[in-house]
Amino acid sequence: MTPNNYDILDTEIRIIGDSIPAPQKPKRRTWLIATIIIGLIASIIVLCLIIIKHSKNRNEVGIFEQTPVHNTNPHPLRAWITSLDSISTIGVVTKDTIVNDIPLQLYVPLNCSPRLEIGYTCIDDTSKNILVFQAADIRADNLEIVGAFVLRGEPLSWGLSKKGYCGIIEDQVTIGVADNSPLFELATEKAGYFFRQYPLVSNGYLVENELKSKSMRRGLCEIDGRIVVVASQTKESLHDFAQALVDIGTSQAIYLVGSAAMGWYRDTQGVGYALGNWEPREFENISFIVWSKP
Repeated sequence: MTPNNYDILDTEIRIIGDSIPAPQKPKRRTWLIATIIIGLIASIIVLCLIIIKHSKNRNEVGIFEQTPVHNTNPHPLRAWITSLDSISTIGVVTKDTIVNDIPLQLYVPLNCSPRLEIGYTCIDDTSKNILVFQAADIRADNLEIVGAFVLRGEPLSWGLSKKGYCGIIEDQVTIGVADNSPLFELATEKAGYFFRQYPLVSNGYLVENELKSKSMRRGLCEIDGRIVVVASQTKESLHDFAQALVDIGTSQAIYLVGSAAMGWYRDTQGVGYALGNWEPREFENISFIVWSKP
């Protein structure tokens, strides 16, 4: 190039303006932030889809394999039980019925006083006692009573192996399901009674239990405010038996020792009936729920 910057030769070119900067690579931090944001958005979308799917599945009910757990329709047995309010005779009224192909027999004590007893004496006292069924179970290891048990205000056993309970305070029978019940303490204060068993029905809903075997079943039930003992006439699982109790209108129910457990009742005509196997008599801590003449 010539010394004069304003004159150029034909073989030369002049560049006008600032020099063009070299292209720069995007900063690494920007890509990292963008990746994190995209990942968060994708995670939120996936989570929302999962929640929506689960909520839909939770509300789905099959047509061919529905599982009823609560029955709001009144069963004819409830009208029969209500009609017993007008009977002033002392004794037990029985009723046979079939629910879900399960034959059941109901035992309803009328105008009697309930209590608990330990030992076999109450089985033999058929002159005063009206209805007798085995109550709490016995431990296989030491033959002690299973779960909390109060006899005339005296605690004989403690424990929470079964959540169903029955309290008898001043001739009032209360059935329920709970880890802790104030009726245990109340029974000790007022010379009452208390025992625990498997829960079957709570507030009109079936309660599932771990026992899956089939056996003759008995339940202590509350139906329209009246205490009723219900027994299956065939071997049933606890689930099927509890569902049958729900379907006849039971609001609360706990299990009673079933199978061939001994029992006794006297009808309103004064005729007595023995139930179950009465021999052998070998358990010192066997317990019974008893209704007797006031």
